[in-house]
Amino acid sequence: MKLRISRFLMAIGVALVFAGQAHAGDIRAYQLSRDPLVRQAYEHFYALDYPACIALLEKVHAAHPLDPGATAFLLEARVFEELYRQDLLDTTFYANDGFLTGKHPTPEDPVARDRIFALADEAVREADVRLSRNGRDVDSLYARGWAKSLRSSYMAMVERSFSAAFHLALQAHSDEARVLQIDPNYIDAKLVVGTYQYVIGALPWGFKLLFGFAGITGSKATGMAMLRDDFNVGPMTSIESGTVIALFLRREARYQDAIAVVRTLEARYPHDFLFALEEANLRKDAGEGMAAVSAYQTLLNDAAKPGFFPSSHLELAYFGLGEALRGQRHFADAAQAYEQAAWMQGSGAELKRRSLVAAGKSRDLNGQRDLAIRDYQAAIANGTDTTQGDIARRLLKTPYRE
Repeated sequence: MKLRISRFLMAIGVALVFAGQAHAGDIRAYQLSRDPLVRQAYEHFYALDYPACIALLEKVHAAHPLDPGATAFLLEARVFEELYRQDLLDTTFYANDGFLTGKHPTPEDPVARDRIFALADEAVREADVRLSRNGRDVDSLYARGWAKSLRSSYMAMVERSFSAAFHLALQAHSDEARVLQIDPNYIDAKLVVGTYQYVIGALPWGFKLLFGFAGITGSKATGMAMLRDDFNVGPMTSIESGTVIALFLRREARYQDAIAVVRTLEARYPHDFLFALEEANLRKDAGEGMAAVSAYQTLLNDAAKPGFFPSSHLELAYFGLGEALRGQRHFADAAQAYEQAAWMQGSGAELKRRSLVAAGKSRDLNGQRDLAIRDYQAAIANGTDTTQGDIARRLLKTPYRE
């Protein structure tokens, strides 16, 4: 599922409480978000058709020079275009803490990086100029925080520069919290602040104590309430809040609640490949067995229909199918699905390694040691100094057993 993970991954920082429901008639939002071209662009965005989205947002950017919101809209599309290209928008990767603790390098495209950083710098400069005239300009505060959160997310997910991303995330949160302090009805800002509240509130007690000494506090309940408020009535970020809520529910093993949220997203954007993928992922995690297998197969069948999904990364579906089949002890079929995920054109570096190691394990469990060794060697060849490479080297010595 498309995780507008931009705001999730930078959620390691501070949180201030600005709770309270807003009435629909009182809600404020960035004025440019009502522009018909912007709305049309985001219809493409949520269908994962990033080229069409970017083409429209380039026009908006050109028509609104020196507007930090116009720049931030374009920045978001550029960031997610690159994350999607690298298979980094599947929540399976973030549903446990291995993402933070393991070695998962991804090949960085310097052209894409420079373009993203230039847009982020531009949005911050434009917002700073406006804020120098009026420090309570909530639109500029919101756009600046948004741009910093997007850059922070790229740094965390692609470059894995967690320390630098953390410091930038603190700045982003400060801006969004200030927005809500000035105008509690600026609901879109609750995405960032609510995410921080939840993440800090979910930390183990020892970490909470350490963060507390630094004045950093949070509450899972408050964070979830703010995210649900945004999900219900946020003018621009309700879809993002829905994806974050579903991810948090998944981490809590509240699978049926998460499925209910995802089905709401699917009903709104039925041709978003990642929303359909997320429902299948959740059914797998919920232990629905062959029903989960069927969900992945339905997804793959829909993807084969011309134009059903404007954009799809089938390697993600094949990986999920492999996981579901392996859970049902259909090891040979699982291995084939994993291998299909690994060798599909465009499969991201990390997903390829994960798929090959999983395929090797399935081959071992099926008594096909020669084929398992082939998969482990391929995983190592695709990234020696990685978590998956380390696992593959161990399994070359000793066959995998459950």
